[in-house]
Amino acid sequence: MASFDVVSRIDMHELANAVDQANRELTTRFDFKGTNSRVERNETALTLIAPAEFQIKQLTDILQIRLAKRGIDIRCLEYGTLQQSVHEARQTITVREGINADLARKLVKIVKDSRLKVQAQIQGEQLRVSGKKKDDLQQVIAILRAAKVEMPLQFVNFRD
Repeated sequence: MASFDVVSRIDMHELANAVDQANRELTTRFDFKGTNSRVERNETALTLIAPAEFQIKQLTDILQIRLAKRGIDIRCLEYGTLQQSVHEARQTITVREGINADLARKLVKIVKDSRLKVQAQIQGEQLRVSGKKKDDLQQVIAILRAAKVEMPLQFVNFRD
């Protein structure tokens, strides 16, 4: 019986590289000279620090561009509230990984609505789809790629 797994993973090494590139760009940009603006990374949390709210927005744009060039889908970012004090503005961004239970149920419903002869099972933070025909599994992959979901999906562990 053929099967594959649907997962949502982020390459942490590429995330670190994108943050480093964004910080390097900040040091060379004229509008950020002497402002102590930076992006701090703590495992799966990013903190944007700048003197004002509009600079946080610019910093967000720089970070998104660097992430996209590194192959990280920006749909995995969850933006926290902007905290602003007199001298500094901060925003926390959480990098989400894994498929949560609500999204997994939504994906199972999409697979079942396709009326293909496949089974979908939730296994922790991934979804396993199995069926007898490889063509059916490839159709499920196409359907899930076309579905509008809030997380980037990868299809791994395809077994025939």
